[in-house]
Amino acid sequence: MKKNNPALELSSVLVYLLKWTLMALPLALITGSVVALFLWLLDEATHMRKQYPWLLFLLPAAGVLIYFSYKLYGKNAIRGNDLVIDEIHQPKKGIPLRMAPLVLLSTIITHLFGGSAGREGTAVQIGGSIANGLAGKLALMADDKKILLMMGVAAGFGAVFGTPLTGAVFALEVLALGQIRYTALLPCFMTSVFADITCTRWGIRHAVYHVKDIPEVASVWGMHVDMLLLLKVIAGGVLFGLLSRLFVFTSHGIKKMVQQYVQKQWLVPVLGGCILISLTYILGSRDYLGLGVGEPGQEGVSLYSCFKEGDAGYFSWFWKLLFTAVTLATGFKGGEVTPLFFMGAAMGNTLAGIFGVPVDLMAGLGFIAVFAGATNTPLACVLMGVELFGSGPVLLYAVACFTAYYFSGHEGIYPAQRICVRKTKHFSSE
Repeated sequence: MKKNNPALELSSVLVYLLKWTLMALPLALITGSVVALFLWLLDEATHMRKQYPWLLFLLPAAGVLIYFSYKLYGKNAIRGNDLVIDEIHQPKKGIPLRMAPLVLLSTIITHLFGGSAGREGTAVQIGGSIANGLAGKLALMADDKKILLMMGVAAGFGAVFGTPLTGAVFALEVLALGQIRYTALLPCFMTSVFADITCTRWGIRHAVYHVKDIPEVASVWGMHVDMLLLLKVIAGGVLFGLLSRLFVFTSHGIKKMVQQYVQKQWLVPVLGGCILISLTYILGSRDYLGLGVGEPGQEGVSLYSCFKEGDAGYFSWFWKLLFTAVTLATGFKGGEVTPLFFMGAAMGNTLAGIFGVPVDLMAGLGFIAVFAGATNTPLACVLMGVELFGSGPVLLYAVACFTAYYFSGHEGIYPAQRICVRKTKHFSSE
């Protein structure tokens, strides 16, 4: 067996790092800047929608505008995140550069007029589109192009949430169940960190959530674990996983139904907009429109209020699920992740009262665990818990996310995600 040459191996690593650093810097700078613009516009659109409530009645027309924008100019960009994932698995025609402005503007329109959607899908598509354009300029080989596309995903995700470590691992983990490509680990991490720094330097500030009430642990059989709390977190993880599964089933089911029964496709967003307007007035609440993040001290149900005792209704998670499923299944644009945060935190708020667990802790666990189940990315979500809430309850983050992952099934919010290793041998693909 031939022995490795330490000097040659070291020089190879240095060349590798230099190569990807030189590509990470421009990708991160451009993606971080575009994401910063997107987040600023999103805030402006949200404030305008709240200032002029009548804009909600224009939601059906906004949906038609989005439909024809993609029909006339979008081409394969309409596949969104699935196109990015498929191109990483097997590069074909590439990701059109027009995807970035199209998804940015259509997401802003969705939020301006009241659609319930997120922002991660937009950021990932922005990163993927810019990365594909850069790969074309550099005439990269297929394997290098795959890594660069993963770096684009990491940059978009890390910048939009202010979680660079999560962004890097998410880009590796989201592609396939049971498989992580570590060759792209450092390039993705560098790009995610640089993109987050760039976004922050533009003055963007991310929402801050607090998980303060960490129960004192007791020593049981030599382990410093509160066994009763652990059992409650496991039970919560099961429910969070089932909630993930319900969201995926509902959103995919609505999409199939409207495609089957609505003959003229431009009428699909009209129907979706009318349903959302009706639901808003039936409930007598606008809390489930838009991102749902809210602001500290704001009245009504929001992500912030879910971290406080008694500030979220028992079924807020269900209403956010329904509003988001209708929005995205009928052609409006955005992402699923921030609404998933809302659903998980709202269910966590409800379970905290039932289980006798601190509200902020259970809301935080639901926040990351429902996301873990819906995207099949439990490792990234544990890291997100650390980046957003602190490292104190990291064991509980892992328990909630890993449990939710197993109970969410194989089907996630990204149909292009491959199944390389099943969760258990008894699971079948759905």
